[in-house]
Amino acid sequence: MKTVLVPTAPHELMGSTFDTALALARRFDSYIEGFALRPPLAEIVSVDMVMGLTWAADERGDQEAESQARQSFESHMDAAGLMRDAGPADGPRWRWYADAPAGDEFVGAYARVFDITVVGRPGQSASGPRMATLEAVLFEGGRPALIAPPLARDTFGETIVIAWNGSTETAHVVAMGMALLERAKRIVVLTVENGMVPGPSGEALARSLQRHGLPVEAVHIGGEKRNPGETMLAYADSVGCDLLFKGAYTQSRIRQMIFGGATSHILGNATIPVFMAH
Repeated sequence: MKTVLVPTAPHELMGSTFDTALALARRFDSYIEGFALRPPLAEIVSVDMVMGLTWAADERGDQEAESQARQSFESHMDAAGLMRDAGPADGPRWRWYADAPAGDEFVGAYARVFDITVVGRPGQSASGPRMATLEAVLFEGGRPALIAPPLARDTFGETIVIAWNGSTETAHVVAMGMALLERAKRIVVLTVENGMVPGPSGEALARSLQRHGLPVEAVHIGGEKRNPGETMLAYADSVGCDLLFKGAYTQSRIRQMIFGGATSHILGNATIPVFMAH
């Protein structure tokens, strides 16, 4: 986890996103790179004075948003005591990527060259983090995302719960998160009776991770009538979990939108950082 990408936008959860990225960076002496996350400008053809004025207004608004994002990122990094990047060096470093292209398509592509991308937890608010950004990282980046909760936690990665459902997606999360698991004090492989797909049991995963010398235990919760995601979050809270591992969208996104699912519930309700990959 040596390279961390932080898409930056002037929204209400940006502070907790920065703090979560900093907690990760301090754990690994990481390099953090921020850039302004902006929607692409509307393609407006200036055919008359009115259209020309609209285009100019859009450009000014875009430049102002980029300036606000940069100021927010740089002031937060400076306040945290991180050094600006000047090549290989000890300790966490940061850099701002000026003039990054607009749009979520760029986010998904650029995430491919970073170990992890940190984003805020998407919500219903138009002024908050956007689901499209997270999904661009998950489906186009090929790397994991760290989803920051609305309020940053005091600890990070000491007690990890793996929300295991036997799926390929969750196996990817475990493989990509080994560096985090190796630094944890306690790891719980959690399975929920109505949240499994055909695949290895939680006990099988726990035995495999124990071969790496990790402090792992397996816990199974049965007989729950709640959404599996609700059960997972409740258990994580009960054991003081400060990082949840979750595979993204074992069911299709459309099915989860219609019927609900563990991923959708966790994305909408998690109060702890979530390490997620597809």
